[in-house]
Amino acid sequence: MPEFQTNTQGHLTIGGLDALELAKEYKTPLVVYDVAQIRQQYQAFQDAFIKENLDYAISYASKAFSAIAMYQLIKQLGGHIDVVSGGELFTAMQADFPMSKVSFHGNNKTYQELLLAVQNQVGAIILDNFYEIELLSQILQSTKKKIKVMLRVTPGISAHTHQYVQTGQEDSKFGFDIRSGQAEKALVQVLSNPQMQLIGLHAHIGSQILEVDGFELEIQKLMQLVSDWSQKYQYQPDILNLGGGFGISYTQADTPLTPATFIHAISQTVRTNAQKFNLKIPTIWIEPGRSIVGSAGYSLYTIGARKDVPNLRPYISVDGGMGDNIRPALYQAQYEAVLARAPLQEPQEEVRLAGRYCESGDILIDSLNLPVTHSGDIIAVLATGAYGYSMASNYNRVGRPAVVFVENQQSQIVIKRESYADLVRNDCFYHLKKDD
Repeated sequence: MPEFQTNTQGHLTIGGLDALELAKEYKTPLVVYDVAQIRQQYQAFQDAFIKENLDYAISYASKAFSAIAMYQLIKQLGGHIDVVSGGELFTAMQADFPMSKVSFHGNNKTYQELLLAVQNQVGAIILDNFYEIELLSQILQSTKKKIKVMLRVTPGISAHTHQYVQTGQEDSKFGFDIRSGQAEKALVQVLSNPQMQLIGLHAHIGSQILEVDGFELEIQKLMQLVSDWSQKYQYQPDILNLGGGFGISYTQADTPLTPATFIHAISQTVRTNAQKFNLKIPTIWIEPGRSIVGSAGYSLYTIGARKDVPNLRPYISVDGGMGDNIRPALYQAQYEAVLARAPLQEPQEEVRLAGRYCESGDILIDSLNLPVTHSGDIIAVLATGAYGYSMASNYNRVGRPAVVFVENQQSQIVIKRESYADLVRNDCFYHLKKDD
């Protein structure tokens, strides 16, 4: 079960602050991040690379949680970020994040998004398909600029994870396939363009990965590819970007590895294959997102209705749900939750934790053991820091929750709660005349 802390009153604490007081001050539903946990996890990856004595970059995968405050935090830590849209790029710009440390992902970047990236000279555009190579070529010709790029390749590896978050297999919407020759064709096109500087290769095999073997196989395939290209085209990349996907603990069934374990396996495999193929050791990039912010996030909800059905688990309904955490409904993601006023109290009943949205599938946790609860109690769902708020919606015209950062026993709103006025801000009145 994800770790959590309590105070002398036995209440759940987040960053040293009482969760009940946070819920009282900021209302619910509320997403709270323990900033110290984020810093510690980032530092763990950094320390692991320093121990391995490799050139590296830690590029936060901001799709896990994107906000001005988050980019400011990564900037403080000296990290890189990857963005997957013009919106994420613009947010990073508002945070005054150094563009040289930004890489731009996506399988269908628009002309306007690529133009924005070129105009602001992002550190690298990760090319995903031939259409994008042509689109970027047009932009570079018209702007008379140059840009650094990487090629995203699909190494033909299926990570041991849910099919929705597998990305490295041949049958994927992402990247240039290696076995069919697409990757080599893309290499030739990019190397022939003097306005593109090919600095590296990128591959990403999936998310919530709890084993090292997928990364080891990924590296072996990439280094074999580099060896082939070195002999045929005299090209070796300066950077090998291995993506992210490092898993975290959501429930007792998860057994995540430490950053040090992942980085050691990656480093050893890179060194072994560089020696095997007589290649230089490239700079290693990784793109952790979930493993940076996932465990640091808590979702606080207020219990409302209860439905008891004979011989079935009771339904305990809260004031949030799939609108602020779609993962359980989307791909059956599992979480643990605790009663904020008594997280260590022995459970007395098994319940379903239901959301407020008008969908039968809006169940946050199908089977949850809790003490006796009452309307008005605060429930804390643990480890919701990744892909909760970032995938949130206004379904049922419900506003998205506020987001709070907690550090040094102080709290601060970093994203305001949406109001009813926010929900209709972009609506327009209908003025077309009907036919006479």
